[in-house]
Amino acid sequence: MEKLVVCPYKRPNALCRLICFPWAGGGTSQLAAWGKLFSSSIEVSSVRLPGRESRLKEPFAKDMTTIVNEITSVLLKELQEKPFAFFGHSFGSYISFAVALHLKEKYGLEPIHLFVSGAHAPNSEAFLPIKNISLCDAEDEDIITHIQLLGGTPSEFLQYEDIKKHLIHTFREDIRVLQTFSFEKAERNIPFSCDITCFNGSEDKPHDLEAWHDLTSGDTSFYDLPGGHFYLLEPSNAIFLTKHITRCIENAGL
Repeated sequence: MEKLVVCPYKRPNALCRLICFPWAGGGTSQLAAWGKLFSSSIEVSSVRLPGRESRLKEPFAKDMTTIVNEITSVLLKELQEKPFAFFGHSFGSYISFAVALHLKEKYGLEPIHLFVSGAHAPNSEAFLPIKNISLCDAEDEDIITHIQLLGGTPSEFLQYEDIKKHLIHTFREDIRVLQTFSFEKAERNIPFSCDITCFNGSEDKPHDLEAWHDLTSGDTSFYDLPGGHFYLLEPSNAIFLTKHITRCIENAGL
């Protein structure tokens, strides 16, 4: 449990668990730190994937199914005990969706709310080009340039060759995992009944958010917040997100 899930602000009496899923190349520190911004009714944790932080010596996951199975097997008992919600950013949005789908199909469990950020709906045609990115042809410097354009990585990190190499390798592996993920919505089959909230940076590239409508019979809402792809790292946006997420969870009538 401690290997996979980071929860620095434990709240055993919380009414709901908020499980966070980081972006490609990311770790747990930023999202796990949200725990101090939430009230005592919500316990926040962040998922730690293999190949980073305390799991540095473990091999990276080979595909999305491996990640989903590990997360589900570790968290299942916890998720059966009390209500839970998911928050994912970018790559993390797709993991959170895949885990939620597996929980619903296999165990009849569903988040009370799914919060997604900086990501196309997985049933959208806009998601398909991601699967065609040629990682073999991409030079390391191209990947670093892309990471710098996205933002979210302190420039001083990139001055250290070993950190830079590991970041490039982690980013490549996470994108490779994302390319193994596919979702085709069956006609007339709506996978979820929970509400879905989609967040996006106003200066980020446009994402197809409307297609999230088709994935739930619950309400779907959309929010643009000032900033680029990593708008959520701005303190003012983090405060908005935590307040809004809190309101959504509290309104779920726990």
